[in-house]
Amino acid sequence: MKSLVRLLLFTLLAVSAHAGPDRKPNIILVLTDDQAADTIAAAQIRGAGPTDIQTPNMDRLVRSGTLFSHAYNMGAWNGAVCIASRSMLNTGRFVWHSQAAENDHYKTLVGGGRMWSQRMKSAGYETYMSGKWHVETPVGKLFDHTSHVRQGMPATVPSAYNRPADGKPDTWLPWDESNGGYWAGGKHWSEVLADDAESFIRQAADSDKPFFMYLAFNAPHDPRQSPREFVERYPLDKIRVPGNFLPSNPHHVAMGLGPMGPKGMRDETLAPFPRTEIAIKTHRREYYALVTHLDVQIGRILDALEKAHLTETTYVILTSDHGLALGRHGLMGKQSMYEHSVRVPFILRGPGIPRGESRDTRIYMQDAMATVLDLAGADGAGIDFRSVMPLVRKERAEQYDAIYGAFEAKSQRAITMGDHKLILYPSSRTVLLFDVAKDPLEMRDLSADPATLGIRRALFAGLRKLQKQAGDTLDLAGLFPGLAE
Repeated sequence: MKSLVRLLLFTLLAVSAHAGPDRKPNIILVLTDDQAADTIAAAQIRGAGPTDIQTPNMDRLVRSGTLFSHAYNMGAWNGAVCIASRSMLNTGRFVWHSQAAENDHYKTLVGGGRMWSQRMKSAGYETYMSGKWHVETPVGKLFDHTSHVRQGMPATVPSAYNRPADGKPDTWLPWDESNGGYWAGGKHWSEVLADDAESFIRQAADSDKPFFMYLAFNAPHDPRQSPREFVERYPLDKIRVPGNFLPSNPHHVAMGLGPMGPKGMRDETLAPFPRTEIAIKTHRREYYALVTHLDVQIGRILDALEKAHLTETTYVILTSDHGLALGRHGLMGKQSMYEHSVRVPFILRGPGIPRGESRDTRIYMQDAMATVLDLAGADGAGIDFRSVMPLVRKERAEQYDAIYGAFEAKSQRAITMGDHKLILYPSSRTVLLFDVAKDPLEMRDLSADPATLGIRRALFAGLRKLQKQAGDTLDLAGLFPGLAE
């Protein structure tokens, strides 16, 4: 009995030693890459059908925190959607304002100490970064500590593309370490990042300063490589083809994705044209395996917090830069305005955060920055995005009037407002309208129905208003005069 009392006393002392009433909370961002919103078992997306995936550690976060089921990436100015998403995340600026900052090589923001990590450092935080950066400014100047800073994606090989082809052997294997990629350096990159995180948490447990950790996994971005045991957890005959699977998308070129073939957008060339069910099952199997392997590493980070007695004084945000199609609507990548490509997971756990609750209010994933600044008591001046804390406390019903979406200067625009989403492809003057409340898989285009003209015009007016806020100069009224009337 005495030993148990001593153990409890030691635990209380360990927790309280660096958690005085005036001490700020620790904060960890776990950022994944290409992770669609429906890839967490405990966070099934309404209407998407069951997801055959195993994510026990991300499920832990869902059960112990608050899930935001409708988190969106705002868009991108080129095919590397990761770049724009992370630029917005680190600057706090809407998409076209963020592109302007990139064109300036972030000199003005960095010089003024207005990047995310700089604001945290000014608020008294020790800052740490490991993993994928992909923002066009030196990361070493922005964080106190960095380790294993990675490029945009692991190097890949030609055999990873246009596969698997019917009637031909598939020579690329996820666990073949000779292909490099995630295996470059001798240990899987996700495991290396978890190693880094565990090491820093152990050190930070003895520090008097609060810490901010920016942990950016490359997974589950392709090449979708993971140990064989993870791939074998997903037998091919158990993988489901998405309900909105299509062999091809009729708007492929108008969307800015190029021709259907080897000269098209890189992501789209991973699987053969037209898409086949066996190819989509194969890619989804490998994607799920990489997500589950990623999940194990996230579990290691959560366990490290518990061992260091920091769980109760640390906020954790899990989100991703954007989603991924993987066969839905005939697409493979993230360069679209469909829900599967713009929606991501978003979970917040920490002191005072409701456990096991969810919010369906639409937010941007870049709200993570504003939220962290809010929690840290850091300077949030000049930030376009908003903290989700009022939503957590149920003090505000809506975060934004509508959600804006864009891809490239002239390729795609979208607005989601109320129950509907309007998608525009300016090069072909294409208009798509979906009732995302009744049709979450976006399979029934309502744009040709005369009865929806009022809805289309209302959304179009809302989109033009959002353009001004986002710094978007594309003249949509001249391209779609019928909607501007």
